Amino acid sequence: MTTATLNAEAVRLFRRKRLAAFGALAAVFGYLVYVFVVFDVAGLSDRVNTNNAQTLLADVYSYKTHVARDNRSGALDIAIEGERKGRYADGTSPDWVSLGEETVIDLGDGHVVTYGARIVYDIPGFGQITAEPGRTGVNATFPTDQLPEWINASKNRLTVTTDAGRLTVTRNRTEVFRYFTGWELFFFTLDSPYHGMGIGGVLGAAVSGEAGAIFSDFWGNAMWRHGDVAWALVETILMAFLGTFGAALVALPLGFLAAKNFTPLGGLRFVARRLFDFLRGVDGLIWTIILSRAFGPGPMTGALAMLLTDTGSFGKLFSEAFENVDGKQIEGVASTGARPIQRYRFGVLPQVTPVLLRQVLYMQESNTRSATIIGASTGGGIGLLLTQAIITQKDWEEVSYYIVLIVLMVMLMDWLSGWLRRKLIQGG
Repeated sequence: MTTATLNAEAVRLFRRKRLAAFGALAAVFGYLVYVFVVFDVAGLSDRVNTNNAQTLLADVYSYKTHVARDNRSGALDIAIEGERKGRYADGTSPDWVSLGEETVIDLGDGHVVTYGARIVYDIPGFGQITAEPGRTGVNATFPTDQLPEWINASKNRLTVTTDAGRLTVTRNRTEVFRYFTGWELFFFTLDSPYHGMGIGGVLGAAVSGEAGAIFSDFWGNAMWRHGDVAWALVETILMAFLGTFGAALVALPLGFLAAKNFTPLGGLRFVARRLFDFLRGVDGLIWTIILSRAFGPGPMTGALAMLLTDTGSFGKLFSEAFENVDGKQIEGVASTGARPIQRYRFGVLPQVTPVLLRQVLYMQESNTRSATIIGASTGGGIGLLLTQAIITQKDWEEVSYYIVLIVLMVMLMDWLSGWLRRKLIQGG
Protein backbone atom coordinates (compact mmCIF):
# COMPACT_ATOMS: atom_id res chain seq x y z
CA MET A 1 0.00 0.00 0.00
CA THR A 2 1.46 3.31 -1.09
CA THR A 3 1.98 6.33 1.10
CA ALA A 4 -0.71 8.27 -0.74
CA THR A 5 -3.20 5.47 -0.11
CA LEU A 6 -2.34 5.41 3.62
CA ASN A 7 -2.72 9.16 3.84
CA ALA A 8 -6.10 9.01 2.11
CA GLU A 9 -7.26 6.25 4.45
CA ALA A 10 -6.10 8.23 7.50
CA VAL A 11 -7.91 11.35 6.28
CA ARG A 12 -11.08 9.32 5.69
CA LEU A 13 -10.96 7.83 9.21
CA PHE A 14 -10.27 11.24 10.72
CA ARG A 15 -13.23 12.77 8.89
CA ARG A 16 -15.47 9.92 10.03
CA LYS A 17 -14.49 10.37 13.67
CA ARG A 18 -14.87 14.12 13.40
CA LEU A 19 -18.36 13.71 11.92
CA ALA A 20 -19.22 11.24 14.68
CA ALA A 21 -18.02 13.71 17.34
CA PHE A 22 -19.97 16.58 15.84
CA GLY A 23 -22.99 14.34 15.43
CA ALA A 24 -22.86 13.38 19.13
CA LEU A 25 -22.58 17.04 20.12
CA ALA A 26 -25.51 17.93 17.86
CA ALA A 27 -27.61 15.13 19.39
CA VAL A 28 -26.84 16.35 22.91
CA PHE A 29 -27.62 19.94 21.94
CA GLY A 30 -30.89 18.86 20.32
CA TYR A 31 -31.86 16.93 23.43
CA LEU A 32 -31.15 19.94 25.65
CA VAL A 33 -33.27 22.14 23.39
CA TYR A 34 -36.07 19.57 23.54
CA VAL A 35 -35.91 19.52 27.35
CA PHE A 36 -35.84 23.32 27.47
CA VAL A 37 -39.03 23.53 25.41
CA VAL A 38 -40.96 20.57 26.86
CA PHE A 39 -40.33 21.48 30.51
CA ASP A 40 -40.94 25.17 29.85
CA VAL A 41 -37.67 26.28 31.45
CA ALA A 42 -38.22 29.80 30.08
CA GLY A 43 -41.43 30.12 32.08
CA LEU A 44 -39.85 28.92 35.31
CA SER A 45 -39.18 32.45 36.52
CA ASP A 46 -42.86 33.32 36.11
CA ARG A 47 -43.89 30.35 38.25
CA VAL A 48 -41.50 31.08 41.09
CA ASN A 49 -43.16 32.69 44.09
CA THR A 50 -40.44 34.60 45.90
CA ASN A 51 -42.74 35.55 48.78
CA ASN A 52 -43.50 31.91 49.56
CA ALA A 53 -39.82 31.07 49.26
CA GLN A 54 -38.89 33.81 51.75
CA THR A 55 -41.60 32.69 54.16
CA LEU A 56 -40.44 29.07 53.94
CA LEU A 57 -36.81 30.06 54.50
CA ALA A 58 -37.78 32.18 57.51
CA ASP A 59 -39.75 29.29 59.00
CA VAL A 60 -36.70 27.04 58.80
CA TYR A 61 -34.59 28.99 61.29
CA SER A 62 -37.23 30.95 63.23
CA TYR A 63 -40.56 30.64 64.98
CA LYS A 64 -43.61 32.86 65.23
CA THR A 65 -45.79 33.71 68.19
CA HIS A 66 -49.51 34.11 67.47
CA VAL A 67 -51.71 36.59 69.35
CA ALA A 68 -55.28 35.70 68.40
CA ARG A 69 -58.55 37.25 69.51
CA ASP A 70 -62.10 35.95 69.12
CA ASN A 71 -63.98 39.00 67.84
CA ARG A 72 -67.30 37.67 69.15
CA SER A 73 -66.32 36.96 72.77
CA GLY A 74 -63.11 39.00 73.09
CA ALA A 75 -61.21 35.93 74.32
CA LEU A 76 -57.47 36.18 73.80
CA ASP A 77 -55.15 33.29 72.95
CA ILE A 78 -51.35 33.61 72.79
CA ALA A 79 -49.41 30.60 71.56
CA ILE A 80 -46.06 29.86 69.98
CA GLU A 81 -46.64 28.57 66.45
CA GLY A 82 -50.34 28.77 67.25
CA GLU A 83 -50.20 25.35 68.92
CA ARG A 84 -52.01 24.32 72.06
CA LYS A 85 -48.77 22.80 73.39
CA GLY A 86 -47.10 26.21 73.13
CA ARG A 87 -49.98 28.21 74.63
CA TYR A 88 -49.37 30.85 77.30
CA ALA A 89 -51.46 30.40 80.43
CA ASP A 90 -54.42 32.76 80.92
CA GLY A 91 -53.29 36.13 82.21
CA THR A 92 -49.72 35.67 81.03
CA SER A 93 -48.03 36.90 77.88
CA PRO A 94 -44.60 37.68 76.40
CA ASP A 95 -43.13 41.03 77.38
CA TRP A 96 -44.04 42.66 74.05
CA VAL A 97 -47.77 42.04 74.63
CA SER A 98 -49.51 44.23 77.23
CA LEU A 99 -52.78 42.85 78.60
CA GLY A 100 -55.67 44.94 79.90
CA GLU A 101 -58.92 46.43 78.65
CA GLU A 102 -57.02 46.90 75.44
CA THR A 103 -54.34 44.50 74.26
CA VAL A 104 -51.31 46.35 72.95
CA ILE A 105 -48.90 44.38 70.78
CA ASP A 106 -45.51 46.01 70.18
CA LEU A 107 -43.99 44.46 67.07
CA GLY A 108 -40.88 46.61 67.29
CA ASP A 109 -39.54 49.49 65.18
CA GLY A 110 -42.65 51.54 65.99
CA HIS A 111 -45.15 48.95 64.70
CA VAL A 112 -47.98 48.70 67.24
CA VAL A 113 -51.26 46.76 67.00
CA THR A 114 -54.07 47.44 69.47
CA TYR A 115 -57.02 45.14 70.15
CA GLY A 116 -59.93 47.15 71.51
CA ALA A 117 -63.29 48.36 70.28
CA ARG A 118 -61.48 48.60 66.96
CA ILE A 119 -58.38 46.95 65.60
CA VAL A 120 -55.68 49.58 65.09
CA TYR A 121 -52.32 49.08 63.41
CA ASP A 122 -49.86 52.00 63.56
CA ILE A 123 -47.25 51.67 60.81
CA PRO A 124 -44.32 54.11 60.82
CA GLY A 125 -44.09 56.06 57.59
CA PHE A 126 -47.50 54.92 56.39
CA GLY A 127 -50.05 55.83 59.03
CA GLN A 128 -52.82 54.19 60.99
CA ILE A 129 -54.98 51.32 59.72
CA THR A 130 -58.26 50.68 61.56
CA ALA A 131 -60.68 47.80 61.19
CA GLU A 132 -64.08 47.13 62.78
CA PRO A 133 -65.02 43.47 62.29
CA GLY A 134 -68.71 42.65 62.52
CA ARG A 135 -71.65 41.01 60.78
CA THR A 136 -71.27 43.26 57.76
CA GLY A 137 -67.65 42.21 57.30
CA VAL A 138 -64.34 43.88 58.02
CA ASN A 139 -64.83 47.63 57.78
CA ALA A 140 -61.31 48.95 57.29
CA THR A 141 -60.02 52.46 56.77
CA PHE A 142 -56.61 53.44 55.44
CA PRO A 143 -54.55 56.63 55.44
CA THR A 144 -54.43 56.55 51.62
CA ASP A 145 -56.66 55.37 48.81
CA GLN A 146 -53.76 53.79 46.93
CA LEU A 147 -52.92 50.61 48.86
CA PRO A 148 -49.43 49.09 48.66
CA GLU A 149 -48.99 45.45 47.62
CA TRP A 150 -48.35 44.34 51.21
CA ILE A 151 -51.97 45.15 52.12
CA ASN A 152 -54.69 42.81 50.92
CA ALA A 153 -58.17 44.10 51.71
CA SER A 154 -61.62 42.75 50.85
CA LYS A 155 -65.05 42.96 52.40
CA ASN A 156 -64.55 39.99 54.72
CA ARG A 157 -60.77 39.88 55.20
CA LEU A 158 -57.86 42.23 55.83
CA THR A 159 -54.23 41.12 55.70
CA VAL A 160 -51.30 43.44 56.41
CA THR A 161 -47.82 41.97 56.04
CA THR A 162 -44.77 43.99 57.06
CA ASP A 163 -41.22 43.21 58.10
CA ALA A 164 -42.36 43.46 61.73
CA GLY A 165 -45.15 40.86 61.50
CA ARG A 166 -48.53 40.10 60.01
CA LEU A 167 -52.05 41.19 60.95
CA THR A 168 -55.08 39.24 59.74
CA VAL A 169 -58.63 40.37 60.49
CA THR A 170 -61.82 38.50 59.59
CA ARG A 171 -65.34 38.91 60.89
CA ASN A 172 -64.83 36.37 63.68
CA ARG A 173 -61.11 36.40 64.37
CA THR A 174 -58.15 38.75 64.58
CA GLU A 175 -54.61 37.41 64.63
CA VAL A 176 -51.12 38.86 64.76
CA PHE A 177 -47.95 36.86 64.54
CA ARG A 178 -44.38 37.94 64.99
CA TYR A 179 -41.20 36.15 63.92
CA PHE A 180 -38.27 35.45 66.23
CA THR A 181 -34.98 33.81 65.37
CA GLY A 182 -34.33 30.38 66.87
CA TRP A 183 -36.23 27.23 67.79
CA GLU A 184 -38.34 28.31 70.75
CA LEU A 185 -39.30 25.72 73.39
CA PHE A 186 -36.68 23.35 71.96
CA PHE A 187 -35.46 22.40 75.42
CA PHE A 188 -38.37 23.14 77.77
CA THR A 189 -42.03 24.01 77.23
CA LEU A 190 -43.76 26.95 78.91
CA ASP A 191 -45.14 24.80 81.76
CA SER A 192 -41.67 23.56 82.72
CA PRO A 193 -40.07 25.18 85.78
CA TYR A 194 -36.81 25.31 83.82
CA HIS A 195 -38.20 27.39 80.95
CA GLY A 196 -36.49 30.77 80.75
CA MET A 197 -33.54 29.66 82.86
CA GLY A 198 -30.11 30.38 81.51
CA ILE A 199 -27.51 27.69 81.00
CA GLY A 200 -25.98 28.53 84.36
CA GLY A 201 -29.30 28.17 86.16
CA VAL A 202 -30.04 24.81 84.54
CA LEU A 203 -26.55 23.49 85.33
CA GLY A 204 -26.88 24.72 88.91
CA ALA A 205 -30.21 22.93 89.27
CA ALA A 206 -28.69 19.76 87.80
CA VAL A 207 -25.80 19.85 90.28
CA SER A 208 -28.33 20.37 93.09
CA GLY A 209 -29.94 17.00 92.35
CA GLU A 210 -32.52 17.93 89.71
CA ALA A 211 -30.69 16.35 86.78
CA GLY A 212 -33.33 13.63 86.43
CA ALA A 213 -36.20 16.12 86.37
CA ILE A 214 -34.35 18.33 83.88
CA PHE A 215 -33.73 15.40 81.54
CA SER A 216 -37.34 14.24 81.90
CA ASP A 217 -38.66 17.69 80.97
CA PHE A 218 -36.35 17.83 77.96
CA TRP A 219 -36.92 14.23 76.80
CA GLY A 220 -40.68 14.52 77.23
CA ASN A 221 -40.95 17.93 75.52
CA ALA A 222 -44.49 17.83 74.13
CA MET A 223 -43.72 20.24 71.31
CA TRP A 224 -40.48 18.83 69.92
CA ARG A 225 -40.96 15.22 71.12
CA HIS A 226 -37.26 14.44 71.51
CA GLY A 227 -37.96 10.96 72.89
CA ASP A 228 -40.21 10.04 69.96
CA VAL A 229 -37.70 11.46 67.49
CA ALA A 230 -34.84 9.44 69.02
CA TRP A 231 -36.88 6.24 68.81
CA ALA A 232 -37.80 7.07 65.21
CA LEU A 233 -34.09 7.34 64.35
CA VAL A 234 -33.46 3.96 66.00
CA GLU A 235 -36.34 2.47 63.98
CA THR A 236 -34.85 3.85 60.77
CA ILE A 237 -31.41 2.38 61.50
CA LEU A 238 -32.91 -0.98 62.50
CA MET A 239 -35.00 -1.00 59.32
CA ALA A 240 -31.89 -0.49 57.20
CA PHE A 241 -29.86 -3.01 59.22
CA LEU A 242 -32.46 -5.79 59.03
CA GLY A 243 -33.09 -5.21 55.35
CA THR A 244 -29.39 -5.12 54.40
CA PHE A 245 -27.97 -7.99 56.45
CA GLY A 246 -31.10 -10.11 55.99
CA ALA A 247 -30.66 -9.76 52.24
CA ALA A 248 -26.96 -10.67 52.51
CA LEU A 249 -27.81 -13.89 54.39
CA VAL A 250 -30.43 -14.87 51.83
CA ALA A 251 -28.30 -13.94 48.81
CA LEU A 252 -25.19 -15.82 49.98
CA PRO A 253 -26.42 -19.39 49.22
CA LEU A 254 -28.38 -18.19 46.18
CA GLY A 255 -25.20 -16.60 44.80
CA PHE A 256 -23.61 -20.06 44.51
CA LEU A 257 -26.57 -21.21 42.40
CA ALA A 258 -26.01 -18.35 39.94
CA ALA A 259 -22.23 -18.89 39.65
CA LYS A 260 -21.29 -21.05 36.65
CA ASN A 261 -18.21 -22.55 38.31
CA PHE A 262 -20.34 -23.89 41.20
CA THR A 263 -23.61 -24.76 39.43
CA PRO A 264 -23.03 -26.72 36.21
CA LEU A 265 -26.77 -26.92 35.44
CA GLY A 266 -27.49 -24.03 33.07
CA GLY A 267 -31.23 -24.13 33.75
CA LEU A 268 -30.73 -23.69 37.50
CA ARG A 269 -28.34 -20.78 36.91
CA PHE A 270 -30.85 -19.17 34.56
CA VAL A 271 -33.65 -19.39 37.15
CA ALA A 272 -31.43 -17.96 39.91
CA ARG A 273 -30.25 -15.05 37.76
CA ARG A 274 -33.76 -14.19 36.54
CA LEU A 275 -34.92 -14.25 40.16
CA PHE A 276 -32.24 -11.69 41.00
CA ASP A 277 -33.29 -9.57 38.03
CA PHE A 278 -36.90 -9.65 39.16
CA LEU A 279 -36.17 -8.76 42.80
CA ARG A 280 -33.88 -5.83 42.06
CA GLY A 281 -35.93 -4.74 39.05
CA VAL A 282 -38.82 -3.76 41.33
CA ASP A 283 -37.91 -0.67 43.36
CA GLY A 284 -37.96 -0.90 47.13
CA LEU A 285 -40.73 1.69 47.34
CA ILE A 286 -42.94 -0.49 45.12
CA TRP A 287 -42.22 -3.52 47.30
CA THR A 288 -43.19 -1.38 50.29
CA ILE A 289 -46.60 -0.59 48.82
CA ILE A 290 -47.19 -4.26 47.94
CA LEU A 291 -46.10 -5.60 51.32
CA SER A 292 -48.04 -2.97 53.26
CA ARG A 293 -51.24 -4.46 51.81
CA ALA A 294 -50.21 -7.87 53.12
CA PHE A 295 -48.59 -7.04 56.46
CA GLY A 296 -49.87 -3.55 57.20
CA PRO A 297 -47.75 -0.44 57.73
CA GLY A 298 -44.78 -0.53 60.05
CA PRO A 299 -40.97 -0.63 60.13
CA MET A 300 -40.91 -4.39 59.51
CA THR A 301 -42.67 -3.88 56.18
CA GLY A 302 -39.97 -1.42 55.14
CA ALA A 303 -37.24 -3.84 56.24
CA LEU A 304 -38.79 -6.66 54.18
CA ALA A 305 -39.04 -4.38 51.15
CA MET A 306 -35.35 -3.54 51.34
CA LEU A 307 -34.53 -7.21 51.94
CA LEU A 308 -36.24 -8.23 48.68
CA THR A 309 -34.61 -5.51 46.58
CA ASP A 310 -31.16 -6.02 48.09
CA THR A 311 -31.39 -9.80 47.72
CA GLY A 312 -31.48 -9.25 43.96
CA SER A 313 -28.57 -6.82 44.05
CA PHE A 314 -26.45 -8.91 46.42
CA GLY A 315 -27.22 -12.11 44.51
CA LYS A 316 -25.80 -10.66 41.30
CA LEU A 317 -22.75 -9.17 43.02
CA PHE A 318 -22.05 -12.30 45.08
CA SER A 319 -22.35 -14.64 42.08
CA GLU A 320 -19.86 -12.54 40.12
CA ALA A 321 -17.47 -12.62 43.07
CA PHE A 322 -17.79 -16.43 43.29
CA GLU A 323 -17.05 -16.79 39.56
CA ASN A 324 -13.77 -14.91 40.01
CA VAL A 325 -12.34 -17.00 42.85
CA ASP A 326 -8.98 -18.77 42.44
CA GLY A 327 -9.64 -22.46 41.77
CA LYS A 328 -6.20 -23.52 43.02
CA GLN A 329 -7.07 -22.65 46.60
CA ILE A 330 -10.22 -24.77 46.35
CA GLU A 331 -8.21 -27.65 44.89
CA GLY A 332 -5.77 -27.38 47.77
CA VAL A 333 -8.56 -27.68 50.32
CA ALA A 334 -10.11 -30.57 48.37
CA SER A 335 -6.78 -32.44 48.36
CA THR A 336 -7.04 -32.75 52.14
CA GLY A 337 -10.24 -34.77 51.74
CA ALA A 338 -12.57 -31.89 52.65
CA ARG A 339 -16.26 -32.28 51.87
CA PRO A 340 -17.98 -29.80 49.48
CA ILE A 341 -19.28 -27.59 52.31
CA GLN A 342 -15.80 -27.46 53.82
CA ARG A 343 -14.37 -26.51 50.39
CA TYR A 344 -16.75 -23.57 50.26
CA ARG A 345 -16.01 -22.62 53.83
CA PHE A 346 -12.19 -22.73 53.65
CA GLY A 347 -11.52 -22.41 49.94
CA VAL A 348 -14.09 -19.87 48.73
CA LEU A 349 -15.31 -17.66 51.57
CA PRO A 350 -11.84 -16.46 52.70
CA GLN A 351 -11.24 -15.19 49.14
CA VAL A 352 -14.54 -13.36 48.73
CA THR A 353 -15.21 -12.20 52.31
CA PRO A 354 -13.48 -8.79 51.89
CA VAL A 355 -15.43 -8.14 48.69
CA LEU A 356 -18.74 -9.24 50.20
CA LEU A 357 -18.24 -7.23 53.38
CA ARG A 358 -17.36 -4.13 51.40
CA GLN A 359 -20.52 -4.47 49.30
CA VAL A 360 -22.75 -5.13 52.33
CA LEU A 361 -21.37 -2.19 54.29
CA TYR A 362 -21.76 0.16 51.33
CA MET A 363 -25.36 -1.00 50.90
CA GLN A 364 -26.03 -0.52 54.61
CA GLU A 365 -24.83 3.06 54.30
CA SER A 366 -27.09 3.64 51.27
CA ASN A 367 -30.10 1.94 52.87
CA THR A 368 -29.90 4.25 55.87
CA ARG A 369 -30.89 7.08 53.52
CA SER A 370 -33.45 4.94 51.68
CA ALA A 371 -35.08 3.92 54.97
CA THR A 372 -36.18 7.52 55.46
CA ILE A 373 -38.24 7.48 52.25
CA ILE A 374 -39.52 3.95 52.78
CA GLY A 375 -40.43 4.76 56.37
CA ALA A 376 -42.53 7.69 55.16
CA SER A 377 -44.73 5.32 53.15
CA THR A 378 -44.90 2.46 55.66
CA GLY A 379 -45.56 4.52 58.77
CA GLY A 380 -42.29 4.08 60.61
CA GLY A 381 -39.05 5.79 61.48
CA ILE A 382 -37.94 9.37 61.06
CA GLY A 383 -39.46 9.45 57.57
CA LEU A 384 -42.98 9.36 59.03
CA LEU A 385 -42.28 12.30 61.35
CA LEU A 386 -40.70 14.23 58.47
CA THR A 387 -43.74 13.62 56.26
CA GLN A 388 -46.15 14.70 59.00
CA ALA A 389 -44.18 17.89 59.60
CA ILE A 390 -44.19 18.71 55.87
CA ILE A 391 -47.91 18.06 55.51
CA THR A 392 -48.80 20.55 58.27
CA GLN A 393 -47.02 23.31 56.28
CA LYS A 394 -46.67 25.50 59.35
CA ASP A 395 -43.79 24.23 61.49
CA TRP A 396 -40.93 24.14 59.02
CA GLU A 397 -38.44 24.50 61.84
CA GLU A 398 -39.43 20.94 62.77
CA VAL A 399 -38.76 19.89 59.18
CA SER A 400 -35.29 21.43 59.34
CA TYR A 401 -34.74 19.72 62.72
CA TYR A 402 -35.57 16.30 61.27
CA ILE A 403 -33.45 16.93 58.16
CA VAL A 404 -30.47 17.90 60.33
CA LEU A 405 -30.90 14.67 62.32
CA ILE A 406 -31.16 12.62 59.13
CA VAL A 407 -27.96 14.17 57.77
CA LEU A 408 -26.17 13.50 61.07
CA MET A 409 -27.46 9.91 61.07
CA VAL A 410 -26.17 9.34 57.53
CA MET A 411 -22.81 10.89 58.43
CA LEU A 412 -22.61 8.61 61.48
CA MET A 413 -23.40 5.52 59.41
CA ASP A 414 -20.85 6.63 56.80
CA TRP A 415 -18.16 6.95 59.47
CA LEU A 416 -19.16 3.65 61.12
CA SER A 417 -19.18 1.83 57.77
CA GLY A 418 -15.72 3.15 56.91
CA TRP A 419 -14.40 2.20 60.36
CA LEU A 420 -15.79 -1.34 60.03
CA ARG A 421 -14.30 -1.73 56.57
CA ARG A 422 -10.89 -0.73 57.89
CA LYS A 423 -11.13 -3.06 60.88
CA LEU A 424 -12.67 -6.10 59.16
CA ILE A 425 -11.11 -5.90 55.71
CA GLN A 426 -7.81 -4.07 56.09
CA GLY A 427 -7.21 -5.25 59.65
CA GLY A 428 -6.19 -1.78 60.86
